[in-house]
Amino acid sequence: MTFSIVARCADTGMFGIAVCSSSPAVAARCAFARAGVGAAATQNITDPSLGPQCLDLMELGASAAQAISILKDAAPHVEYRQLAAVDAAGGSAAFSGEHVLGIHAEATVDNAACAGNLLAEDAVPATMAKAFEVAGGELGDRLLAAMKAGLTAGGEAGPVHSAGLLLVDRVSWPVADLRVDWDDDPIGRLDALWLLYRPQLEAYVTRALDPAAAPGYGVAGEDG
Repeated sequence: MTFSIVARCADTGMFGIAVCSSSPAVAARCAFARAGVGAAATQNITDPSLGPQCLDLMELGASAAQAISILKDAAPHVEYRQLAAVDAAGGSAAFSGEHVLGIHAEATVDNAACAGNLLAEDAVPATMAKAFEVAGGELGDRLLAAMKAGLTAGGEAGPVHSAGLLLVDRVSWPVADLRVDWDDDPIGRLDALWLLYRPQLEAYVTRALDPAAAPGYGVAGEDG
C-alpha cells in the first residue's frame, strides 16, 4: 500500500523523500530526513520509530546499509517492515521483511533507494530509481519524476490517496514538507504544490536566518 524514494542530491548534499499510499497521511508516518545525515523511509505495517532510529545510526557514522542491518537485527517485528535509506556519502540500502504485504520490491542506485509493497508490478521500484537517475532539475523535481514514473509503471495494486515530499538542506528544519493527505490524484496534487512552493523555498530559509535580507512577503497589508 506504499511506494517511496529516498535520495541525496550529489551536487548540493540535500536529502529528500517522496512517498505515496492508499491510506491517509502517509508522510506523517513514513518520511524522515535530517540535514547532513540522510533520509529514511519506514513503511508496510509501519513503525514510525524506525525512521529516526535509522537517522540516529547514520549520524553516529553508520552507512545506510549498516544502519538497516542493525535495525534488521534489533528492531521488534522487523519481518513486517520495509525500510529504505540513503546516507551522506550517497550510499543506499533497502530491506523487506518476510511478511511484507503483496508484491513488493526494492531498488538501489547511487544516491537513491526505492521500495514498494502491494504493488501492481515488481518492477515499480527499479523504474523509479531509473527515472531519478535520468531526471533533471532540483532534488524535488527528480523525486517527483520518480514517483510519476512509478505510477505510470503500475504503482500500487489499488488507487493511491495520499502523498508527501520532504526535503532537508543546511538548516535544522525541513525546507519543504508538502503533503496531500487524501485525494484521488495525490501525486499530481503534490507535483502542483511543489511547483508552487519551489520558487519560494529559499526565501523562507532567508526569512528565518536573516529577516532584514529577505524578499518581500507579497501579502495583503505588507506595507501597512
